[in-house]
Amino acid sequence: MNLANKITIIRVMMIPLFMIILFSSLKYSNYIAAAIFAIASLTDSLDGYIARSRNLVTTFGKFIDPLADKLLVSAALISLVQMDKIPSWIVVIIIAREFTITGFRTIAASEGITIAASPLGKIKTITQLIAIIALLLNNFPFSLVNFPFDVLMLYVSLFFTVTSGVDYIFRNRHVLKSGDK
Repeated sequence: MNLANKITIIRVMMIPLFMIILFSSLKYSNYIAAAIFAIASLTDSLDGYIARSRNLVTTFGKFIDPLADKLLVSAALISLVQMDKIPSWIVVIIIAREFTITGFRTIAASEGITIAASPLGKIKTITQLIAIIALLLNNFPFSLVNFPFDVLMLYVSLFFTVTSGVDYIFRNRHVLKSGDK
């Protein structure tokens, strides 16, 4: 197993650690969990950089890397629902988008078509990560000035989640027609 894939596996292993800490009775558990989540999120860029720069891209890596990302974000979002920090309908929309795009990519791959990530998708990911971290931090430091940054970022990420999903399917709609006779 190469270095990039090992880093991805570490990200997956950080998910239960994140959840154990988040739901523990430790003082400042949400801040510690936010740090674990942030570090895990940063490993996504690191393993991708290593894989591309060292020519270590593997089939296993292509499978596990996006799965690790989806597991990490889904675990955090579902945890935030359980903590009554976000409404479940938002999480359902975000997770449904991920299932839809993953299925869409699977169809494309079965037709021999590779679909690159879009700039909107990257914005979606960044805004989701920022929203999750802000929510885990109880909106600190913005709570000191009574500014709902965490909620604002949650809705911004929801906007980019829906927009990027629609854009992704629209730009690649030919994939759905490619196997039709």
